[in-house]
Amino acid sequence: MVELRTPEEIEQMRPAGRFVAEVLTTVSAAADVGVNLLELDAMAHQMIKDRGAESCYIDYHPSFGGSPFGKVICTSVNDAVLHGLPHDYVLRDGDLLSLDFAVSVEGWVADSAISTVVGTPRDEDLRLIEVTERALREAIAAARVGGTMGDISQAIGDVGREADLLVNLQFGGHGVGRSMHGDPHVPNDGVRGHGFPLEAGLVIAIEPWFLHTTDEIYTDEDGWTLRSADGSRGAHAEHTIALTDDGVLVLTARDWPAAATRPRLRRT
Repeated sequence: MVELRTPEEIEQMRPAGRFVAEVLTTVSAAADVGVNLLELDAMAHQMIKDRGAESCYIDYHPSFGGSPFGKVICTSVNDAVLHGLPHDYVLRDGDLLSLDFAVSVEGWVADSAISTVVGTPRDEDLRLIEVTERALREAIAAARVGGTMGDISQAIGDVGREADLLVNLQFGGHGVGRSMHGDPHVPNDGVRGHGFPLEAGLVIAIEPWFLHTTDEIYTDEDGWTLRSADGSRGAHAEHTIALTDDGVLVLTARDWPAAATRPRLRRT
């Protein structure tokens, strides 16, 4: 069931959006050559604790997950593009890292994702990230009261096709509110003028993702991490937005790139 939020409720969702943006900015800045994915998860976990927030991931166990997730942030590296389960892996020069983070603050959820390159970037990875972020921008620009979900979805698909990328429809965006995943589904391709009507009060996460040379994925042995079928790299971008009569609010907007000074990891 789709739930529309009042203007007052959307205002109450702003702190969650700001906190998600803060965590992603901080953790992405800490992602450097030699840093372990478990250290990034521990950093996000400490920030949640300090804020008095609640992780949406720790006990999350949907039908497509092999077990409760058990961590607080998704860390997808190289050929992993979604749901990357943090594990004992030390980041290397040139790794393409996607971070996906959702949290509840005072009962309201926000969800966002970014991709970045650790150390020396490959041109093709930078292009893939740019295309993914552009798809997100175009999708947000297409989100207007009086429009349809197809407007958002086709905007994503068009950007992907223009870049000669294939579009996977297995996973996409979703409604956000008191829980992380709700109705409506936000496909990453569609037809303008078709689909769910966009109304004031609708809060959704839009999340395009692309792989270099395929649209096929498989689930890693960890039961969570989704990897490309051909080993090509992937990028992921996501924002939580709210539709209002006055326009679109990007609840998880952040300053990017993150500050040049990297935060200190707590190593024991």
